[in-house]
Amino acid sequence: MKHSLQLKLSQHLTLTPQLQQSIKLLQLSTVELNQELERYLTDNPLLERVDIPGDDVPLGMNPGASAASSSSQTTSQANGAADGDPANGHDHSSNEHVDYGMGDDGIGMIRGRSGGDDGEDNEFSHIPAAEPTLQEHLLQQLQLIPLPRRDKELAGLVIAHLDEDGYCTQDLAELHAMVCEELDDVEPEDLSIALKHVQNLEPTGVGARNLAECLTLQLKALPDDLPGRDLALKLASHHLDALAARDFNKLKRLLSCDEMALKQVRELILTLDPKPGRNFGQGDVRYVVPDVLVKKVQGKWTATLNQDAMPKLRINKFYADILQASRDASGKNLAGQLQEARWLIKNVQQRFDTILRVTQAIVDRQRHFFEHGEVAMRPLVLREIADQVGLHESTISRVTTQKYMLTSRGLFELKYFFGSSVSTDTGGACSATAIRALIKQLVHAEDGKKPLSDNRISDILAQQGIVVARRTVAKYREAMQIQPANLRKSL
Repeated sequence: MKHSLQLKLSQHLTLTPQLQQSIKLLQLSTVELNQELERYLTDNPLLERVDIPGDDVPLGMNPGASAASSSSQTTSQANGAADGDPANGHDHSSNEHVDYGMGDDGIGMIRGRSGGDDGEDNEFSHIPAAEPTLQEHLLQQLQLIPLPRRDKELAGLVIAHLDEDGYCTQDLAELHAMVCEELDDVEPEDLSIALKHVQNLEPTGVGARNLAECLTLQLKALPDDLPGRDLALKLASHHLDALAARDFNKLKRLLSCDEMALKQVRELILTLDPKPGRNFGQGDVRYVVPDVLVKKVQGKWTATLNQDAMPKLRINKFYADILQASRDASGKNLAGQLQEARWLIKNVQQRFDTILRVTQAIVDRQRHFFEHGEVAMRPLVLREIADQVGLHESTISRVTTQKYMLTSRGLFELKYFFGSSVSTDTGGACSATAIRALIKQLVHAEDGKKPLSDNRISDILAQQGIVVARRTVAKYREAMQIQPANLRKSL
């Protein structure tokens, strides 16, 4: 084989580091964005964060400017290049001037107070106290009970093996085998006694090994003369399966009672807590911070950025002054970090601009939802929003993932407003969200003694012009965790 050299021309799209960073920041949630920014702040001394309430100008904004009026052209160019359109690609390292709040020297990114203001005394004044866990709550009570030290140790061992609902799921025989390795002369009866001590603690029902025992412990703690208590104890101990199946005729026969007595017993059991441990702290709690706020302004639903969710970044003036005065090799290194800091500030602002544009487009399409609720939700796909804002569907998908809007109707992920459609008799379309809302309304208004079957719900929707098969009704009902008709039947 003869070797030879050949020239080959080809075209390909190369993403600049800034575009890669822009795409990465766009798909991050608010929590992930803050974590990523912490990494940049650690690596780049020229970048600093100023999250102080007051007269700070929001990130990348001129004083008095609104987020909605910021440059959308640069956003479109960045996303166009990221989506694979070479024609829309733009090298962000060019000399084109885009005003993101920096001065003529390119240093003063954000105007306002510095991070050295007063107020250090109030730094921890509003931190809420952590809620005690179930184990901590039980151990505190255990210390107040006059028991021998050995019994307290065994009770503490049982407490350590309770699950988050307060149940003792560990078999006592297995627990005894574990204890024998550490403590001598421990009999299985000792652990049973320790479990009884735990079951006498608050909340009542904790330490139960199953649901029947949990409800029984709570019923036994009620006054003996409480109406229906004895029948409720019998039902909770032996006939919970029949109650779960809503087989009321069988329950009346097993309990030898009439319908009124059974109704009283059922209402008493419904007042009990099947998971007594769930009201206690479960460790770390994750909060959702809305990226956008939606309000009705002068008769129009308008989206605005949540300023509390927007990190406030700026160039560190101390290092910037060093850079201006330096002409050696260290100055070149700082110059590179200065450029990276500018890119980051610009890309963070661009991220929020894109989120705002997409959110406003969603709000415009779903304005009837904000007026009337889920039943007015219209079908919507990514392509519609992509065409409206001039971005690619993949970009819309990144924007709507793990981004949230706070409305008068609650907190929603942006993806919530997208859904498939079902054709109507008139040739129109109805969204799956609206159909689920209608099913929920029908179930809520049904007669408890004669609940609506899936076939009946399908017929009612057909009368309203929405053709939905029975299996589709069943799928939507199960997705909303609504029980079938036979399990919704009440006395």
